[in-house]
Amino acid sequence: MASFTSRSTTLIALAVVLAVLGGAAAQQQLSATFYAKSCPNLASIVRRGMAAAVQKERRMRDGRVHPPHGCDGSILLDGTNSEKAAGPNANSVRGYEVIDAIKTQVEASCRATVSCSDILALAARDGVNLLGGPTWNVPLGRKDSRTASQSAANSNLPGPGSSLATLKTMFSNKGLNARDMTALSGAHTIGRSQCQFFRNRIYNERNINATFARLRQQTCPRSGGNGNLAPFDVTTADTFDNAYYKNLVQRRGLLHSDQELFNGGSQDALVKQYGTNPGQFNADFITAMIKMGNLKPAVGTRTEVRRNCRRPN
Repeated sequence: MASFTSRSTTLIALAVVLAVLGGAAAQQQLSATFYAKSCPNLASIVRRGMAAAVQKERRMRDGRVHPPHGCDGSILLDGTNSEKAAGPNANSVRGYEVIDAIKTQVEASCRATVSCSDILALAARDGVNLLGGPTWNVPLGRKDSRTASQSAANSNLPGPGSSLATLKTMFSNKGLNARDMTALSGAHTIGRSQCQFFRNRIYNERNINATFARLRQQTCPRSGGNGNLAPFDVTTADTFDNAYYKNLVQRRGLLHSDQELFNGGSQDALVKQYGTNPGQFNADFITAMIKMGNLKPAVGTRTEVRRNCRRPN
């Protein structure tokens, strides 16, 4: 899966949201029935694990959608080069322990069979669905990378101040078009962001609803309080729906990069469409998620089925 990592503190796949510098499609064809014989209880194990996590904390989803480095579960690895410590991920992405717990249960049922990448892909799907969003058949059969790249994470993940042009380019570089990018950004229908990442927007930008800006200023002062949280979606913060797009039309996007999707540019019409047609948003979100999950790792990437998601075998 791709990265549902963000300048937020929440996660569905990495319980998030995602996000996910997720699961690598190896040379074999992915299939929703890949583990039908080798691990028939996989889907139910992951679903139970995510249901428990979401029940414990409704904010179990990621904030910001980022283009993937290649789907290989590399964000789960610990170590000095860990992508967890990359600028866009540090103190933001969390929920690793949820994936660890699910992996333990999967290993008990089917030892050394299911990749962390595939667990992550299923967890993302179930997290979305458990918070009110759609469900879909997840193509499976990925392998896990043996290495991570903090420098690649730092250079490939757009920041909260990114322009629309930058967002489109970075997603395009990974084979995801502008429609994919706009649909995947709807993951910001759930999750929170830290004050330090939207302070400039609420105090200095003009394309923002004045009432919304004042609301956010109540908990995000001009100085200090960098870690104070605010929901991406001011209306239904913990429900996966299309309110994110309605908010953008009303100039209530939390991050600069959010509002860039509706700011007199090429995505305005699609944002309006998603805001009035939740079915279309759900359909396009599913399409983009599957497309992301089919991305292959970089040529030469050494892969395996990790027995522990935090370290290579």
